[in-house]
Amino acid sequence: MFAENPIKRRVSKQIMVGNVPVGGDAPISVQSMTNTKTTDVAATVAQINAIADAGADIVRVSVPTMDAAEAFKEIKQQVNVPLVADIHFDYRIALKVAEYGVDCLRINPGNIGNEERIKAVIDVAKEKNIPIRIGVNGGSLEKDIQEKYHEPTPEALVESAMRHVEILQRHDFHNFKVSVKASDVHLAVGAYRLLADKIEQPLHLGITEAGGFRAGAVKSAVGLGMLLAEGIGDTLRISLAADPVEEVKVGFDILKSLGIRARGINFIACPSCSRQEFDVVNTMNQLEQNLEDVIEPITVSVIGCVVNGPGEALISDLGLAGANKRSGFYINGQRQKKRIDNGNVVEQLESEIREYIANKIPAKTIES
Repeated sequence: MFAENPIKRRVSKQIMVGNVPVGGDAPISVQSMTNTKTTDVAATVAQINAIADAGADIVRVSVPTMDAAEAFKEIKQQVNVPLVADIHFDYRIALKVAEYGVDCLRINPGNIGNEERIKAVIDVAKEKNIPIRIGVNGGSLEKDIQEKYHEPTPEALVESAMRHVEILQRHDFHNFKVSVKASDVHLAVGAYRLLADKIEQPLHLGITEAGGFRAGAVKSAVGLGMLLAEGIGDTLRISLAADPVEEVKVGFDILKSLGIRARGINFIACPSCSRQEFDVVNTMNQLEQNLEDVIEPITVSVIGCVVNGPGEALISDLGLAGANKRSGFYINGQRQKKRIDNGNVVEQLESEIREYIANKIPAKTIES
């Protein structure tokens, strides 16, 4: 375990999305996006609240029509988390949601028409201090860029992004963040690396259309993990064909794995083998389910035997090292006289975890 996290963040300009700072020395924020019909206000509000309860700092909502913009007004009044309006092509929608208190506009200035329309959106963003997110996607590059590069490449994504950046800069607008997403890990990682050296604004990370829950989580962890380990990235969204709440959980798990930011329990658990003195797999499944409500960042090791159990327990807030009939129990790296009955591990360990948090014993692990 590193005494100090070796990751050195890329220096970036800080912007504000509502009350959430993005970039600079701010924690890397976690986002998700609703998949309800925005015009169904009740369903959208319920999903936003569920996403926020899972820990999301920012939530994006698609606003494809003026009817959706009117619904956005009601939604905004009923939630507390900052909202990003996802808009394509129609600048009038951007003007309307700006009037209704949107916290960020996800809109590409090069896609909304003539200079007059671009200026109208930028002017209202300046007036109301609303940041803009430029979002480039490997699957929807401009026709001339496709013809120039023949296929999506990191250079193609960055050239597309810089077109939009230059429009904003020409209007002396610098309150923006940028994403260059692709469904291919190497393509996305290459594009973000190039872009990181070209602008000072925050970078919004994502592997777009990553897939279903398991495959998408793995692909996102690989791609975003590479970038985050290099200090690249200021906010992220995990794109899964799954419940948006799961996107938030995966996002925090990636940050937690790199020691960047923590929410909830960081479990260390063995894959189990014939040495295990209790059922580690079943124990972990139950603990993760029972303790989903815990947001305190602590580390708990659950090891089924004495080979690795004591060593992992030394670097955990709470640790369990499997032994015959009754397993060794550790708090803050110290072996306790109390032992855990192998026939009732889940109930006893859950109780110890909740008591530890309630007593606010100083944690030695990742800071949020």
